[in-house]
Amino acid sequence: MSGKANKKFFYLGVVVALLIAVLAPFLASPDPDGLESAAAGVVEESKLSELEESGPVVSSPMPDYSIEGMGKSGEVAAIVAGTLAVLAISFGFGKVFKKKA
Repeated sequence: MSGKANKKFFYLGVVVALLIAVLAPFLASPDPDGLESAAAGVVEESKLSELEESGPVVSSPMPDYSIEGMGKSGEVAAIVAGTLAVLAISFGFGKVFKKKA
């Protein structure tokens, strides 16, 4: 691929990632995810509730993929911010560790 084609492919990937990020809160199921349902099948209910009450070891800047008090727009903003952060970090690693020609 040429440099121009690589840039187009990169920008297309960014657009697709952001589109998924914007649509995700509206398409996500309200039912528990696979990890939660698997844990419910393996661990006793009392132990699960005890774990939930204990809280996280490290607090999250945007728990449950949302910004408190903003509803669905807060979910979209949190997911878009996370997506852009991951893309920026990945791009940075790529620049730092790219092979010299």
